[in-house]
Amino acid sequence: MNLIAAAILAPLSMMVLILLLRRFPAALALLGAAVGMFASLYLLADAFNGQGNQLILPGLPDMPLRLISTPLTALLSTLVAGVSSLVLVYAVGYMKKDSEKVRFFATMLLFVSAMQTLVLAGDWILLLAAWELIGLSSYLLIGFWYRRPGVTSAATRAFLVTRSADLGLYIAVFILIASAGSSDIATTLNTGGNAAIAAGFFLLVAAMGKSAQTPLHDWLQRAMAGPTPVSALLHSATLVAAGAILLIRVAPMLPPEVLLVIGLVGGVTTVVTGLIALGERDLKRLTAASTSSQYGLMLVAVGAGVPLAALLHLIAHATIKSGLFLGAGIFQHSRNSTVLVNLQGAGRDRPRVFFGYALAALALAGIPPMSGYFSKEAIIAASLASPNVLLLAPLALAGTLLTGAYMARALRILWHGDRKSHKIVGLYWMGAGLAGLVTLAVILGVAFPAIETLLNTRLPENTPTRFPPEIFGLGAAVGGLILGWFFTARRLLGPLLPWVQQGFTIAGGFDNLMVRPAFAIARSCERLERILYAGVFAVGRFGLDIGRAVRRNDEQGIDGLIFSLVRNTVELGSRARSLQSGLIHREMAITVVGTALILAALLLALLVY
Repeated sequence: MNLIAAAILAPLSMMVLILLLRRFPAALALLGAAVGMFASLYLLADAFNGQGNQLILPGLPDMPLRLISTPLTALLSTLVAGVSSLVLVYAVGYMKKDSEKVRFFATMLLFVSAMQTLVLAGDWILLLAAWELIGLSSYLLIGFWYRRPGVTSAATRAFLVTRSADLGLYIAVFILIASAGSSDIATTLNTGGNAAIAAGFFLLVAAMGKSAQTPLHDWLQRAMAGPTPVSALLHSATLVAAGAILLIRVAPMLPPEVLLVIGLVGGVTTVVTGLIALGERDLKRLTAASTSSQYGLMLVAVGAGVPLAALLHLIAHATIKSGLFLGAGIFQHSRNSTVLVNLQGAGRDRPRVFFGYALAALALAGIPPMSGYFSKEAIIAASLASPNVLLLAPLALAGTLLTGAYMARALRILWHGDRKSHKIVGLYWMGAGLAGLVTLAVILGVAFPAIETLLNTRLPENTPTRFPPEIFGLGAAVGGLILGWFFTARRLLGPLLPWVQQGFTIAGGFDNLMVRPAFAIARSCERLERILYAGVFAVGRFGLDIGRAVRRNDEQGIDGLIFSLVRNTVELGSRARSLQSGLIHREMAITVVGTALILAALLLALLVY
């Protein structure tokens, strides 16, 4: 079997088997994830050896569907497979007492298969299909516990916000295919001029929706209603990563003006959502706000013209963030809550878990020698080397400072407090998944030079400052950690705290500015539709009345006259026929009478004239 097909079909086939057998869902899910991971690793090994793979499938006329394994797509496929496999290991323990394991693991495998299709897609049509499928899968997973209050509304909000932004992707794809005359992604990247500018902005809209960038960031924090493994997968290497992956893949096509806007959107997001994370009162929501902030940093790197820096941080962040979510899930099981007040001292309950969580937190903050340090350094170097350094570099440094502050705050709250021992079912599975991801978060930085060689590109080496970017990045990270550990959120944010805790809502926020107006427009459209329906119905009823009148007139008037004429003609014919008796003397008599009548008529006419 083609390795590309194996990476996609392995989890998909196990999903089908789980739904058919309704037994052993966890074991089948792990098997599907493992086979898919081995296929992705083989693709990556081939990429290092300079070999590529391609699978062409029937599609639209002159637009076949393509699955391709390039160095970039093979690397992303391996990332998706590796993170999802460890998250599924964790999920075996997390879902041990849940009665809906079949539905859970089947949907998770569908999600993984859809994401593999997206990263390996070589044409826009297939990418669109995968993009839609991950949206549907995320809706099903966020709403997994649909019987709980607020879960369905959170899932619906996530689906509607991302689906609305997806219109940008559809328009961009239409522009690119129309301009290039092909649906092949590599071919469309040669597009230039106004088409590239327009497509770039629409692609940014789509990426903002999926990667929860300001002002579309609110849905991601509400998505915490789903199980913790869902949150870990969504926020690391799948749904939320899709937006950044999209911009990284199309970066060679993007004009400078589009890159500047992308960088500014990312920079504003990393600061806004970083402040929200600093003021959060719930551990999972804090981690979710952090996700938006970190993807904002990736957009800063793309906007600075160095997509490699964004890719490195995407890889590091995937392992770090999934580890943070898995750790938060164990603390949640320990205290039956994710509210920070209730989690005080939870780290003392599980010191090994806290140690792993702390390593992931320090990696996210950018402390060496962990992977986050190297990826943050790359982003800061990219911003310093950018022509827009005065706009992008301060935002990148502010985002790095805030990362250290909110992670140190979370660590302080988890460690300071009383111990409350509580048995956790399935802890060994959960701990194994967490340990694997934390290990990757710590050591992946050493693989970054090999990734640069694989992609045949290099990070910026020269910056316009006298100090290397490591000094700026490490200083911001350490400063943030000190501030978050020694100062409370109230002291750090001051009068901003209430505004931050409301998500920086302006005039009622997204609900008032977008949702309620949209519903008002929908209600107005419904009323207009009802009026139009009533008008159409009245016109139709009037038309039917006219039709009935015409029918009556036709049946009783014209038809009656015609039928009467026909009857009279038939009767006259019958009477005339009775005269043809065949008797000669009678015929002679009729002839004489007729001749006399004609002569009388002629004489009368002569007398008159």
